[in-house]
Amino acid sequence: MPDVAGDAARAARTLDWVGMDRIALPVRIAGEAGVAMQVPAAVDIAVDLRDADVRGIHMSRLYLRLQDALTAESPSHAGLRRVLQDCIDSQQGLSTRARIAIRYEHLLKRRALASDNSGWKAYPVEIVATLADGHLALDMTFSVDYSSTCPASAALSRQLNADRFAEDFATSGAVPAAGVRDWLASERGLAATPHAQRSRATITVGLRPAFDELPLASLVDAVEAALGTPVQTAVKREDEQAFAALNAANLMFCEDSARRIAAVLAGDARVEHYDATVSHLESLHAHDAVARVSGRNA
Repeated sequence: MPDVAGDAARAARTLDWVGMDRIALPVRIAGEAGVAMQVPAAVDIAVDLRDADVRGIHMSRLYLRLQDALTAESPSHAGLRRVLQDCIDSQQGLSTRARIAIRYEHLLKRRALASDNSGWKAYPVEIVATLADGHLALDMTFSVDYSSTCPASAALSRQLNADRFAEDFATSGAVPAAGVRDWLASERGLAATPHAQRSRATITVGLRPAFDELPLASLVDAVEAALGTPVQTAVKREDEQAFAALNAANLMFCEDSARRIAAVLAGDARVEHYDATVSHLESLHAHDAVARVSGRNA
């Protein structure tokens, strides 16, 4: 059968990248307790075209290699290096570098804060690996959703609550502790509430090759612990109350959130460099409050 991809190009020129985007493929990942599972993913694959006179690359070879490789083992430094080198070799001298991007949602089981319940949470993940001149660069991007309560709004709310207390007990003289408690538990005891909102941290880390496994779950755990208020799954009343207490203990501007995340990533030996964007989807404003932070570890 004819194959015109090998014909001479009419306008000779090398190309930076040629390939396919958004290929639907199952990808093997390590699930809970290390159990392997397959999840649906969207995959981009590309190679360079270094021969200026050749019309095109062999795309079907890339597709078939991905189809086999991504279901055989979970993404890792060593595994992705093999996949990309195989893609380069499949072009029989036309290419010298390759790039892959894998996007999927990773499910992690999360325990409730107070009750004996748990539920699943989906974390968007993108893995990007580039092999050039024998060097593999591997970046992983993931997102964490959390709640942020505005420190300024909390201070203003406390002032209104204090003003109402002074108003209600202006002529009462000394107030017994039980009376104060009853008042705080009544509707009069809440003159205002601070505004809070669901927020998202999108984090990209460049991973060192000395650590072969991709540390998604442990990085998610570390970031959520630093923020203190990750969104929940299964929630009973006692969990909701515990979540309210965590929000009060972790009042955050977007700047605070970004600094907490940077402190985690800057101290992680697996991370070569990082870039994080936090977005507080404001309930007070019609716009988002956003902070960005980046760094490179020694």
